[in-house]
Amino acid sequence: MFSKIISCGIRGVEGYQAAIETDISSGGLPSLTMVGYLSEEVREAQERVRTALRNSGFLLPPRRITINLSPAGLRKDGTAFDLAIAVSILCCLEEGLSEAASQAVFLGELGLNGEVKPVNGMISRVYCARQAGFSRCFVPRENVKEGTAVEGMEIIGVSNLLEQAEFLRHPETAAGHWFDGKSFEKSLEQAEENFPDYADICGQTTVKRAMETAAAGRHSCLLIGPAGTGKTMAARRLPSILPPITLEESIEVSKNYSICGLLPKDPPLITKRPFRAPHHSVTAQSLAGGGRNPRPGEISLASGGVLFLDELAEFPGRILDLLRQPLEEKRITVTRLNGILEFPADFMLVCAMNPCRCGQFPSERCTCSESQIRRYLGKISGPFLDRIDIGVEVPPVPYGELRGTGRAEKSQAGESSASMRKRVEKARKMQEKRFAGSPVRCNSEMGSVEIKEFCSLLPEDETFLQAVYRQYGFSARGFDKLLKVARTAADLDGEWQIGRVHLCEAVSYRSFEQKYWGAKK
Repeated sequence: MFSKIISCGIRGVEGYQAAIETDISSGGLPSLTMVGYLSEEVREAQERVRTALRNSGFLLPPRRITINLSPAGLRKDGTAFDLAIAVSILCCLEEGLSEAASQAVFLGELGLNGEVKPVNGMISRVYCARQAGFSRCFVPRENVKEGTAVEGMEIIGVSNLLEQAEFLRHPETAAGHWFDGKSFEKSLEQAEENFPDYADICGQTTVKRAMETAAAGRHSCLLIGPAGTGKTMAARRLPSILPPITLEESIEVSKNYSICGLLPKDPPLITKRPFRAPHHSVTAQSLAGGGRNPRPGEISLASGGVLFLDELAEFPGRILDLLRQPLEEKRITVTRLNGILEFPADFMLVCAMNPCRCGQFPSERCTCSESQIRRYLGKISGPFLDRIDIGVEVPPVPYGELRGTGRAEKSQAGESSASMRKRVEKARKMQEKRFAGSPVRCNSEMGSVEIKEFCSLLPEDETFLQAVYRQYGFSARGFDKLLKVARTAADLDGEWQIGRVHLCEAVSYRSFEQKYWGAKK
């Protein structure tokens, strides 16, 4: 007796199809053997499945049972194959089940009592099933809502093996759930973002403008200044001015969270842009992803949102330099013995740091020596700084602004995240129109061709920029970033032509490097 059942595993953040082939023969001693390059948790499935079948009333015959998980050259991880293995055995034991079972994909972990338990990565697995040409998936009941995020798939929830067997005997009784785009979009609209508001920050108009520019063009940003001036406050409010997450983005982001077991139950989607703030003690593997069973790291979990590195100088240099390639390529490649995996890395990087150990440089209250300051700042490499689009100093807040009596505070009264977001969304719409039909989405993603086409300058501004280039000694990458930021500043002002004021603003966002790291003139 032979049967073949389809299930799906996870490799990186994508699913792959796995065929469970079962053969029950009378030759040889009674046994149950599993083959196919299996991890320990998959190999242990033979005991879970055997016990679950017995406790569900299905008796295994005293014969030789061989189960192969194909493709044999790909390592199988996780417990999501349990249900498919049990179904493949049932198809061998009971005639008539194979026809219904061959038209579906089976996903789920089994308890010893036959209960079907939820598994991680359901969105990626169901996507894989759809790409393989299937239209029906049997999944644990707790995973039904998550599975219905995939359009074109019928998701049927099962609670135990007995219920699964009945569905196979009578396929017409299996009532499934389908993708409901309106329901998911409604969940996104009703989602409460609960991000803190920029209206809470006293003064700091320059910092707010810099964060608004970063949000409008998806630029990386560095906040530097004395301790207690509001750097972390400004960074944590950045998601409040980013455009709302779309359904397509939500599903892509939810894949990463589902694999890591971080997806909420209701709704089973990430309904707001991620904000990840790993501690400076984070390991390279936790940041980039990987492990024995490779999983997404903080970089991938921040895709579609913000990766915030507070106390930047406290991070080891090798950890910071690990970010250099993902910032440019928007993906991170993890090489392991079993193969090469790619994880998404489409995030906005925001960093905050003090200018010295005591946190008071360059004020007179600084107690650090020049060598201590240089040693502290020297933890940040030049190539890493070269990948920062916007650098802004966060000065101490004057007493008048702190207490709400200053002139600047009164002029900025009512400047909230909502009003800032409107300008950001308007700038994003200009970029959508500009880059229509190309893979570029925002100004920060422009290549050399787009920069030449959309960052043209007037002759007098070209002369000005040439003088600035000579004075600051920008690298080619830094020069391109300056033009991209100037383009975003013009978009925020509703201008199609980059002007002198926009160039000056972009240059001001690069002056921090010369002041603190001593860039040569």
